[in-house]
Amino acid sequence: MSDGAAAKRPRRTKAQQRAESLEQILDAAEYLFSKHGFYGVTLRDVAQRVGIHTTLLHYYFRDKSHLFEEVFARRAPVTIGRRMDAMEAYEKTVGDKPTVEGALHAFLDTDLDLYYEGGEVWMNSATFCARVSNTPEGARLMDDYFDPVVLKLVSILKKALPDYSDEDIFWGYHFVTGALMNTLARTGRIDRLSGGLCHSDDFPAVKKRMAKFMAAGFLALKESKKA
Repeated sequence: MSDGAAAKRPRRTKAQQRAESLEQILDAAEYLFSKHGFYGVTLRDVAQRVGIHTTLLHYYFRDKSHLFEEVFARRAPVTIGRRMDAMEAYEKTVGDKPTVEGALHAFLDTDLDLYYEGGEVWMNSATFCARVSNTPEGARLMDDYFDPVVLKLVSILKKALPDYSDEDIFWGYHFVTGALMNTLARTGRIDRLSGGLCHSDDFPAVKKRMAKFMAAGFLALKESKKA
């Protein structure tokens, strides 16, 4: 066999071609949804970004809602799995003595690492999740996919804060997820406000501060009751 023939790439199967096409479509849709939301994107927009005819999109997806759900479903299990593993590992390490900050590190840090280390496509995914979480379409999917990982965090927080009411713990989680989604949205506002000291893309800086900051907020809820 000649060197040229040996260097020839094997021909892709139809299944491989289909998988590559789907990845390109989902990447394009994820980017557009992250920028413009569900209602600001059409199937034609996605087709144009990929460079294909809209008919091919209809071959893979029934409609825009189906495409939107597939974009969400593609990466959600990865972030959920990593966070569940991190929290379970944390529980094994600390036993019956978890701390609020430790639980929040397990919940937040692995996710921030995933988005930051995963490069542009994962950062787009972060922005997509942040944008859609505040819409009826996205909230339903958040319920379907993310409730188990959230309730896992809540169960650890209850162990760490046995004297706290469920109401306070759920409000605390609400504030945590609000800060997280604002971070994932990467709007650039912190860049402008800080005069360039802080950057929306600097997830390592967020990771360094967020769990500690939010843990202090949880502990302050108890202090406010004493006042």
